[in-house]
Amino acid sequence: MAGLAVPTWDPQTALLIGVILLEAVVLYVGYGGLERLVGPRVMDVLVGGDQRAGQ
Repeated sequence: MAGLAVPTWDPQTALLIGVILLEAVVLYVGYGGLERLVGPRVMDVLVGGDQRAGQ
């Protein structure tokens, strides 16, 4: 049956995939934390600025 063979993994390839996955997790967590810290302030400036201008 074609396509059912399990490929052999090169250790360097496995390491590269692991590093890329780790980088993706770190960026996901980092940007999530940054959004929690800076997001409300940015939204106040963008949305809250319109409210102050109309008063």
